[in-house]
Amino acid sequence: MGYQLDFGALTGYFGLFLQGVGVTLGLTAIAASLGLALSIGGAAAAGGPRRWVRVGVLAYVEAIRNTPFIVQMFFIFFALPELGIRLSAIEAAVLAMTVNLTAYSIEILRAGIEAVAPGQREAGAALGIKPIEVFIFVVLPQALANVYPALVSQIVITMLESAVVSTIAVMDLTHVADLIQSRTYRAFETYFVVMVVYLVLSVALRRLFALAGRRLFAGRVG
Repeated sequence: MGYQLDFGALTGYFGLFLQGVGVTLGLTAIAASLGLALSIGGAAAAGGPRRWVRVGVLAYVEAIRNTPFIVQMFFIFFALPELGIRLSAIEAAVLAMTVNLTAYSIEILRAGIEAVAPGQREAGAALGIKPIEVFIFVVLPQALANVYPALVSQIVITMLESAVVSTIAVMDLTHVADLIQSRTYRAFETYFVVMVVYLVLSVALRRLFALAGRRLFAGRVG
């Protein structure tokens, strides 16, 4: 006899699935909030006048973009305790996701900032507006509008990459799937459901951000 599908075996674990979804979305929300805030400062610093700051930011970006996320997370969770820095699994996951998202977002925002016409800054300076105010109120909104879709994609990628936090026992959606599979021995059904959930989350996030983007950047041009 062939394999008999039995999705009914998973019905008793609906609450556990919801818990995993909640953790995954929570990690993504925190990492996205912190990462985007840090990336704005990083992108501004990367285009600033101080060479040592520019070099430091670019070195950080290159280091993170050219190493695997899972290795970065293992370094934070397993290696930092050797230096006396001990983080819980959740804290390590949030930090790793934030560090990773920040590096990619800095590059995205740099491109957006560079796409803003230099005349915008020159006009602000001619009007006697402080450079920091020109950046915050003139350059940054246009830069964000220019690269908003790319930032959304990076957030979604971060959410999908968060599946590896299950390897340090964070009870996210993937860890929940592993737990349910070990109890039910229904690997096909369990991971099929999880794939569908990740797909639904990705599509929903993109549409939610698209709606928010139309409200935030209505009438803006890059």
